[in-house]
Amino acid sequence: MKKYELLAASAIALFTAVPAMAQTAPATTPAPTATDDYSNDVVVTATKREQTLQDVPISVAVAGAETVERAHIVDLISLQSLVPSLKVTQFQSAGQTNFTIRGFGNGNGNDGIESSVGVFIDGVYRSRSAAALDDLPEIERIEVLRGPQSTLFGKNVSAGAINIITKRPEFEWHGKAEVSVGSYGLINPRGTITGPISDTLAFRLSGSINERDGYFNNILTKRDVNERNRWSIRGDILFQPSSDFSLRILADYNVIKEVCCGAETVFNGPATLAIGAPTSVGGLGKPINDTTQTFARNLVYNTDPNNRLVGKGVSGQIDWSLGFAKLTSITAYRDQVNQTTLDVDFTGADISNLTSANHIKTFTQEFRLASEGTGPFSWLIGGFYDHENLDTGRDILYGVDARAYVNALTGGPAGLLSGLESLQAASGVPNVIPGSTYFAAGTGISDHYRMKQTSYSIFGQAEYKITDRLTITGGLAYMNDHKAATSNVVLTDRFSMLNLDNQATFAGLPFAALPASIAGCLLQKGYNPASRIVPAGPYAGLPGVPVNLFGGSLGPSLPGAGSAPCPASVGGTNPFALNALQFFYGNLLGTGPHGPTNFPNATESGILDGNRVTYAGRAAYDFGAVNAYVSYSTGWKAGAFNLSSDSRPPDANGVGRSAAPENVTVYEAGLKAKFHGGFFNIAVFKQSIKGFQTNAFTGLGFNLINAGKESVRGFEADAAYRPLRWLSLTGAVTYLDPKYDSFTTAACVDYDNVRCPINPATGLRPNFRDLTGQRPAGIPKWSASGSATISHSFGNGWGFYLRGEYDYTSNTQLTETTPPQYSTWGQSQVNASFAIQDTNDQLELMIWARNLNNDKFLLATFPTVAQTGSYSGYPNEPRTWGVTMRKSF
Repeated sequence: MKKYELLAASAIALFTAVPAMAQTAPATTPAPTATDDYSNDVVVTATKREQTLQDVPISVAVAGAETVERAHIVDLISLQSLVPSLKVTQFQSAGQTNFTIRGFGNGNGNDGIESSVGVFIDGVYRSRSAAALDDLPEIERIEVLRGPQSTLFGKNVSAGAINIITKRPEFEWHGKAEVSVGSYGLINPRGTITGPISDTLAFRLSGSINERDGYFNNILTKRDVNERNRWSIRGDILFQPSSDFSLRILADYNVIKEVCCGAETVFNGPATLAIGAPTSVGGLGKPINDTTQTFARNLVYNTDPNNRLVGKGVSGQIDWSLGFAKLTSITAYRDQVNQTTLDVDFTGADISNLTSANHIKTFTQEFRLASEGTGPFSWLIGGFYDHENLDTGRDILYGVDARAYVNALTGGPAGLLSGLESLQAASGVPNVIPGSTYFAAGTGISDHYRMKQTSYSIFGQAEYKITDRLTITGGLAYMNDHKAATSNVVLTDRFSMLNLDNQATFAGLPFAALPASIAGCLLQKGYNPASRIVPAGPYAGLPGVPVNLFGGSLGPSLPGAGSAPCPASVGGTNPFALNALQFFYGNLLGTGPHGPTNFPNATESGILDGNRVTYAGRAAYDFGAVNAYVSYSTGWKAGAFNLSSDSRPPDANGVGRSAAPENVTVYEAGLKAKFHGGFFNIAVFKQSIKGFQTNAFTGLGFNLINAGKESVRGFEADAAYRPLRWLSLTGAVTYLDPKYDSFTTAACVDYDNVRCPINPATGLRPNFRDLTGQRPAGIPKWSASGSATISHSFGNGWGFYLRGEYDYTSNTQLTETTPPQYSTWGQSQVNASFAIQDTNDQLELMIWARNLNNDKFLLATFPTVAQTGSYSGYPNEPRTWGVTMRKSF
């Protein structure tokens, strides 16, 4: 209720007080910005100084305030419909969102991994994607910088940067209030007001509320999922005593409290089918997804996915003209809290649930000194500092159906798991009760981490006009990063602690102690009981129970095939192996402890240090109507920790709980043409990343690992044209041809039996496969967008516009850990808006629709958690529509 009271108070101020004051405010001419009037020069700050879009010698896409409003862009997720080379994907929770540019990007699923695409709002770096997800404030423009920007932006921009510039406070009274209502119960009021406090002090206050029902229905809890329930407030003070000095202080607070996000199973393997099978045939009898109704968006979660994100921050920017140069200082502090609860098995059974939370505190400081003047030589020097404290953790605990689920996979309540417990009890293992010891509700794993990070960069750039037409630019940056992490992982899943390939207490049991069904099957498959003799005790000298009876390593001792009543199995494999049910630390197979190794420890310092010099060189030539440029630049992103229980101490291949830095190089050439009524820009490039930090989800955890080298060749083209006074056209296209130049340590997957065959000696697949020469998943060959806007004036200030947009992505395999037949999708969406405008009273009534054609596709796919052979995905947002009423002053 307080949120609505605040909004109502703001609206009253806008609709009553402001018009009276605005009557006496002198008129001003606004600076050219990114609008549909393509005759104006669009000013950008992609190089940390103001240049026109056509003059800046890098590939950059710009969306102005008018375009964002007319396209009903409310956040960075919807922004991608205007910029084909930008992809923004939301995964299992509201805070797990990934940004990619030109196919490169990471940073979701693990707090230890920072994004390769940096997001900056008014010059302030947002260190995690969750800190950039609140609804867009009152913007001036959004710049998407494509390719590495490490030379000037400093931190985690090895793939590109998103630079959001908001509207500054003004010394005249202005304001805007709007409200949108629409499908799924949408209510989205927004407001902003700006004006003078004194001759030298101005303010802007903005706020928004965004509420909407979810477009998924959890049929078990009767709750909507993928709802919107967020609000934000932002204050902005500008002190400008003269034209040479200004101080801007901003503070913001935003809350997201949503039930999100829905995932549908796209293929049910045997494990998932066992959950849905009736209890009369050994199943759990619990609801599972109907894979033929993926886009019906009906979920069967036994608990709803809840998210709570709270972000707040304050920043101050000083701009001071010293005559020979302009000094800029940006100081910021941000605090971000994310909390999530999630049904990780995505079924109606209570098998496992996750609770996670993190708290991130970030302080940043940037100084820049940029030359002023009109001479042929210009320069910029600066430094950037970042310090971050991160606390993160998660609990994954078994639910009340976990034991029944495992029983269903292993022969029922009297099956293999109870057989293991009975043998352990008979051989003297303490605290083992047949039928109830393992997979007890409330057991699992708790992993908690702390990380302190300090990084800085020193950068400089110089530009020299050799002639009036030819300009050369060179930039250099030194980057340094230090991370210190500690872990506190506690394993309470007793089954994952077992070394199934060496149950030492079995050595004293005679072969005759085995149940007849197990003994008979072993004999049928060719087991020789005399190969294992009881060494001591009352049964000394008798054939004994193999200590690896329930481990994969017994396979070579079973050369025959299994047939009824013996479990079906091929020769050389153990049908009683239970290794696959060790969901935590079960893959060590006797080579180390079946449990966590916390760090720092005697062999692991928990510290990652890295530094790098990056540089860029460009040459630009002004042909008049056409500007041409060529460039070579490098980028760098520091190493990363795998801050989850999926990490392990480093193995013989150097693969462990951390990933090495990313190093980027890009060759680029471009043309920027400006003509009457429009422009056309094109860039061709070859971009390579050595050590790309991949973070593949394999069904039980994330594999953080460096790809040897990944490269992409392609081009980007952006155009806008107004052939007639009433018609505006835009178009953009991106073509990408990527490949893994070298990637020999990609995570193995169950469906790739050629590169990931089961080892008969262990019953396990290898850890890695070779993807060298293959096209990386998740990078579409073609992406394109276009728009047409028809506008007409009726006279007396009345008019209308009709805008249509088309957003296209070619079919591509979304992830390498899911079979192509389930993970290959493209998109083809139509968006539209129609508005009636009264420019005299500055009123606008807009009707809009997103995904008007109701295109259906998956955003991402993944192996279903702990259900080998099953695969799930995240369906896209369906058609939405609404009406927006907007009043400006």
